Amino acid sequence: MNEQHNPWFDTTVQQLNDPQNQRVWSVIVSLFGDLAQDKGARISGSALTRIITPMGIKPEAIRVALHRLRKDGWIESARAGRASVHYLTEYGRNQSAAVTPRIYERRAAAPGAWHLLIAEDGAGQATLDDVLLLSNYVAVNRTTALGHGPMPRNLDDLLAAGVNSMRVPGWLKARLFPEHLQDACATLQRDLQQIAAPPAGLTPAQTGTLRTLIVHRWRRVVLRHPDLPPSFHPEDWSGETCRALVFQLLDRLPRPELSTLDTQAD
Repeated sequence: MNEQHNPWFDTTVQQLNDPQNQRVWSVIVSLFGDLAQDKGARISGSALTRIITPMGIKPEAIRVALHRLRKDGWIESARAGRASVHYLTEYGRNQSAAVTPRIYERRAAAPGAWHLLIAEDGAGQATLDDVLLLSNYVAVNRTTALGHGPMPRNLDDLLAAGVNSMRVPGWLKARLFPEHLQDACATLQRDLQQIAAPPAGLTPAQTGTLRTLIVHRWRRVVLRHPDLPPSFHPEDWSGETCRALVFQLLDRLPRPELSTLDTQAD
């Protein structure tokens, strides 16, 4: 039996489907990160199909994406009777856990302590490049990084200076929040604003579909810019309005128990 027909669900899925070419493996990563990140959490193959196919993704594409994720060490699969189940590996759980705070943070970052690191052109550049891999650093230019939090130690080849007050110029705001990112955020905001309140009677799988789409769209915005306070945002940045709309809708679509996803026949 197919999922019960729900016009609101069908319309909302169309509204939330990523306007860019979505990668199926990335959608699956978003799904597991939201619904099954805990150790021991498993999703059956039939439940995975039931959640993802309403997005217009074919079962064959799901199988190919799962194969890639197994090859990359993200997901393991096993047999449970005649069915298959899938779950995050330790590596997959760690990768998901690393970005979960950014994705589900309900307020913009508000760090207070800032410092500047400057490398000599050539010498010290490798050290600065390593520092920039950390999430609390922003590249100002090729030899300068701005960070928040405690001043790092053992960086003798870099000039380090605390920053007591700061004015963020427009050129740096534009670099940190480029036009394509602003457009993606504004598009998501418009899509979310057009969605009416969810009706009663959504199935667990339908709720899983919608949560996956919301988290996937938001993840593609929030993880593509540094976690910075409003003083760094361009004047027309809609990220915080978008953030509020994301959690307003997620709150109305409580995360379903994994066991309920298999209570419906195909």
